[in-house]
Amino acid sequence: MNNNKFALGVDIGGTNIKLGIVSDKGKIISSSMVSTNRKGGPQEVITQLKKGIREILSKEEIKIEGIGIGAAGSVSSKKGTVSNPPNVPGWKVVNVVKIIKEEFNFPVYIDNDANVAAIGEMLYGAGKDYNSFALLTLGTGVGGGLILDRKIYQGDTGAAGEIGHISIDYNGRMCNCGSKGCVEAYVGNHYLVEIVKEELERHRDSKILKIINNNTNLLTPKTINEAAAIGDEYALQIIERVGFYVGVALSSVSNLLDIDTFIIGGGVSAFGIPLLDAIKKAIKQNVLQALKDRIKVIPAMLKNDAGIVGSSSLVFYNS
Repeated sequence: MNNNKFALGVDIGGTNIKLGIVSDKGKIISSSMVSTNRKGGPQEVITQLKKGIREILSKEEIKIEGIGIGAAGSVSSKKGTVSNPPNVPGWKVVNVVKIIKEEFNFPVYIDNDANVAAIGEMLYGAGKDYNSFALLTLGTGVGGGLILDRKIYQGDTGAAGEIGHISIDYNGRMCNCGSKGCVEAYVGNHYLVEIVKEELERHRDSKILKIINNNTNLLTPKTINEAAAIGDEYALQIIERVGFYVGVALSSVSNLLDIDTFIIGGGVSAFGIPLLDAIKKAIKQNVLQALKDRIKVIPAMLKNDAGIVGSSSLVFYNS
């Protein structure tokens, strides 16, 4: 432990802010959590962020090299700002790095939560052995991070990697972003549940209904997965379809960037091998011939620790 360096990783989520002191080998030494209190607006979220950092630093007598922060929304790592994060009322543009740096006097780094997860997977997880890859996070939304030649690609404004907003049908379902046919509008948690609710009227024999006691308000991706695990044909079809939609979107990423490795994380990735196989099949069906035999689709390794470990890795990645 004496030979290690340490950083504080902070994952600002919609419900909770998760914090952890992490070694430069990716091992979590200590972790804690505070409520985001997002209904109080940006000032309350910042207050909670400071509180969480203060508590974990006072609890552990470990010298840290800096603080890394992962956040949803449009994040400029160069400016240190977070703009319009989803589900925080009144938040427009806040310079989080400046606020935290002035409060705690450490080097502070920030990036989009999917970029943070991608850097974490590159340094400590499933991406360690790959020069370039795309990370996809499947959950409430569909996030993406692009690693090109062992560097995160952020684009001109820091918004690169929005794989969830690749359109797979320009006349398709309306997405919250304002566009039609985004892959997120088919496989994001909320959208997926709404689609399945509609379809269950035609699948009354599905084991999904038994698991949720015929109460569609209890429907979640987890209950779909439970039904698939006991062989429910409709649930397996849902997972295959999710994989197909994701694979079609990723084939565009592959064709555009000559990327052949895809790492899948987030809550919906719990669908497991059937999902990964369906994604791989759809990518191979839609990519250029030269890429077909090179495609790899693998699960993320950091899982629930992706936010904390990934955000802490910003300190080591940028130092």
